[in-house]
Amino acid sequence: MKNRFFILAILSISMLTGCLINKTNPANSNQPVNQETAVTNFTECLAAGYPILESYPRQCKTPQGLTFAENIGNELEKQNLIKIDNPRPNQAVTSPLEITGQARGYWFFEASFPIKLVDAGGNILATGIAQAQSDWMTNDFVPFKATLEFNPMAAKTGELILQKDNPSGLPENDDELRLPLAFFGETASVKIFLTTKETGNNPDFNCQKTAAVGRTIPKTLALGKAALAELLKGPTESEIAQGFSTTINTGVKLQKLTIENGVAKADFSQELEYQVGGSCRISAIRAQISDTLKQFSSVKEVIISIDGRTEDILQP
Repeated sequence: MKNRFFILAILSISMLTGCLINKTNPANSNQPVNQETAVTNFTECLAAGYPILESYPRQCKTPQGLTFAENIGNELEKQNLIKIDNPRPNQAVTSPLEITGQARGYWFFEASFPIKLVDAGGNILATGIAQAQSDWMTNDFVPFKATLEFNPMAAKTGELILQKDNPSGLPENDDELRLPLAFFGETASVKIFLTTKETGNNPDFNCQKTAAVGRTIPKTLALGKAALAELLKGPTESEIAQGFSTTINTGVKLQKLTIENGVAKADFSQELEYQVGGSCRISAIRAQISDTLKQFSSVKEVIISIDGRTEDILQP
């Protein structure tokens, strides 16, 4: 009897010791190692797979309650002075970089203002001039455009800086918008499908006829999404000069794209059908989207939706 009690006591002590070891040594536990001490910013929190709050800027929360906000530069601080449409904060870009946005008229001088691209250490990668696209002698917002060419292999991250033109040279008149960016060293080629201008009354005109135009984009696994993003930008100035155009409204956003079993389902924002009329234009819009997606061998059929609707959209 005494031997039995002795054996039971030894087994109990062994089990208790094992439990204590597992609790104090994560390597012997099935639970993941607590990585919170390594998380010090939004990027690390995102990489750790913690939940993302789709606010603006985005926020990442750890299980322990720590919150890290995404760095978007000083965009919110300067939004009443200058707004940028492309690129967006933390977007991965490559060369040439097309820059568009709006700025108050007093941000310009002689219809322009300086811009520069720097790496994470502040070293200048490129400089250029943004040009007003309408009368800048106003206090209202004026659209601007610029293009920068740079070596995308020179850095992984950096900032785009849009400087208020300051002919006085006085420090108190300086101002700037700073936007964090990532750089894609590798690129890929895709096509977008635009329309061409037809002149005269051509009885053989096909509303669904499109023409392919090449685009160089940052290398990505989501080529379909990237191609549609390029399509929604519309033709460049040089393409317009060559006679290319688009039937798709400006401001349209791609909300979701899935490709499965040869079927691509593309969901767009409501701007896609805003004040759109006429069977020919409807056919052209559908053709541009479908042809852009069907360039990929994985896509045989395209289903277009707007805010999730497919039945009552893009009516003549």
